Amino acid sequence: MAVWALGINHTTAPLDMRGRFAFAMDQIAPQLHGLRQSMARPPEAAIVSTCNRTEIYCAGDEAALDHTLAWLAQSGGVTANELRAHTYRLEDGHAARHAFRVASGLDSMVLGEPQILGQLKDAVRAADEAGALGTTLSQLFQRSFAVAKEVRSSTEIGAHSISMAAAAVRLAGNLFEDLAQVKVLFVGAGEMIELCATHFAAKNPKAIAIANRTLERGEKLASRFGGEVMRLADLPERLHEFDAVVSCTASTLPIIGLGAVERALKKRRHRPMFMVDLAVPRDIEPEVKALGDVYLYTVDDLASVVQTAQANRQAAVAQAEAIVDAGVQSFMHWVDQRSAVPLIQQLNAQADEWRAMELARARKLLAKGEDVDAVLEALSKGLTQKMLHGAMAELHAGDAAARERASSAIQHFFLRNSR
Repeated sequence: MAVWALGINHTTAPLDMRGRFAFAMDQIAPQLHGLRQSMARPPEAAIVSTCNRTEIYCAGDEAALDHTLAWLAQSGGVTANELRAHTYRLEDGHAARHAFRVASGLDSMVLGEPQILGQLKDAVRAADEAGALGTTLSQLFQRSFAVAKEVRSSTEIGAHSISMAAAAVRLAGNLFEDLAQVKVLFVGAGEMIELCATHFAAKNPKAIAIANRTLERGEKLASRFGGEVMRLADLPERLHEFDAVVSCTASTLPIIGLGAVERALKKRRHRPMFMVDLAVPRDIEPEVKALGDVYLYTVDDLASVVQTAQANRQAAVAQAEAIVDAGVQSFMHWVDQRSAVPLIQQLNAQADEWRAMELARARKLLAKGEDVDAVLEALSKGLTQKMLHGAMAELHAGDAAARERASSAIQHFFLRNSR
């Protein structure tokens, strides 16, 4: 059984390239179906898609990295050669190590951040519901979750981590003297926006508003922070009211355009606006960054902020990597054992067939009134002869070298307890 992984992330691909391969959760099932049906032998498969990475994990009889790359390139509208320069392609133990490191927060932009673990679990659940998750990938991910739990409980890997949300608050604090006088607009109502709203709310801003496509979900989040909710369609007309805008939706196209921001700045008489676009693909048109009174940050722009206190975490990283290595060895041992399963099944089937034959013969003899001890003696001899027939044949066949190999194997399998 081969295991392989192919992906792009914040270290290998620019934001706009990652945006081409960002899959919303409701797209995962059809994408998995398309990937598996594109192969002669559909593999087990799972797709992980977050703002920082898109990764495909597969398990099958043979690794098919080139095919997986070609399929992903086609889904994003680029050539395989264009995509290849931005991907990492991993097999077997290397693929397992990567999955364990991702789950543990060792491969994140924010070292030790916990959000990726929930995103991984969502991806596994989606693959399972799509019927694409088999025994091998299920075992891989369950072990990755166990490794992540051990890393978090046994090390201080996340003790100094600065989340994207905390980084956004820090940058806003650099721009505005008093965040208590700032009006903040959050666009979207997902997990990342909830996290950002929690961090900003701790600074007691002057006002909080949630703009979301569905009012019900927006109202639920707004009520937690004493904020108001507004329709996404009303955003262009009200954008000028807010000093800070944080956006993270699943939209495939920008929802805040250059023209809307220009009009907002005019109404604000060019008072500065702080904007954070955490979405992949982008929620805010990149041209907005060129405006003089706008401070726009993307997920990639926050990288330098979240990497602070790196030195303090090196000891924890080394400890976490050791836990990951142990997990990889355990998983690969399990995979190696799985390769013997078909042979074990064949052996059991053959033994059951021999047993059934001898039992049937014994029952016939008993029905004829044969002596019970004689029948049992014949049953035991029949079974042992069938068990030893192949070994005996090997000892009497072939050349001397073949007989020597057969002799060593037979001693190992049949005579271990007699030495």
